[in-house]
Amino acid sequence: MKPLQGKIAVVAGATRGVGRGIAVSLGEAGATVYCTGRSTREKLSDMGRTETIEETAEMVTARGGMGIPVRVDHTVEADVKALFDKINEEHHGRLDILVNDVWGGDPLTEWGQPFWKHSLVNGLTIQERAVHSHMITSYYGAPLMAARKDGLIMEITDGWDYRYRGNLYYSLAKISAIHLAEAMAADLRPYNVTALAVTPGFLRSEAMLDHFGVTEANWKDAVKKEPHFIESETPYLIGQGIAALAADPNIFERTGTVQTSWDLSDEYQFSDIDGRNPHWGNYAKKHGLG
Repeated sequence: MKPLQGKIAVVAGATRGVGRGIAVSLGEAGATVYCTGRSTREKLSDMGRTETIEETAEMVTARGGMGIPVRVDHTVEADVKALFDKINEEHHGRLDILVNDVWGGDPLTEWGQPFWKHSLVNGLTIQERAVHSHMITSYYGAPLMAARKDGLIMEITDGWDYRYRGNLYYSLAKISAIHLAEAMAADLRPYNVTALAVTPGFLRSEAMLDHFGVTEANWKDAVKKEPHFIESETPYLIGQGIAALAADPNIFERTGTVQTSWDLSDEYQFSDIDGRNPHWGNYAKKHGLG
């Protein structure tokens, strides 16, 4: 039996990038995964990307799980409530894993601008998409777990501490995810529900590959433009880490903490899907990147 056979998971923001990597990895471990997001084959989101939740769900099923695409705008409370009502009805109140990965801030982040010169509308929209959406989703997902006194909520972030990340609005969103995990862990502790944050290293997502004008097949060509890209990782490194965490019987011991993809790969002994073992922690320390 696969380690997550029979488990019910929601990956909020499963359309692409980390969300897709996590959803597929959970499916490979046997989970039923509700793949949610705004981009469907019928209508793409304003992100301007072509990936869809249906594609992700099909990849989940192809890897041995069951992928279920559900169109959800996680900033819209009614959409989120309907999602968990559906899960409650279809699985008799069972929800084992909730991953908050909604982001949507790439086209809104104005790098190199001090906060007072940055578009305020864009800055506040980043908070709506990347913080408020996580709060709304957990608000409706956590009660299903608390009722059963079991479950795991994971906040996907960027970075493992509270330091400034180069843009106020970006920093606020990513640091908020860490504190959401810490605060939810405190509230959920009496209910035996785990909440933690997880970060990848330098992510080699579809969008990042496009940014550098390369594909997964020739991604190393981008190192000419960005030397640190040599230590990049695919979305499946953190995906495997999260699947390992979800299957760990001692997961509650980590509640309220921040986990990193590279430390998880060391601990649970897995490699990236390209056979490499990127370790952003060691690399960043060596090159003085924080």
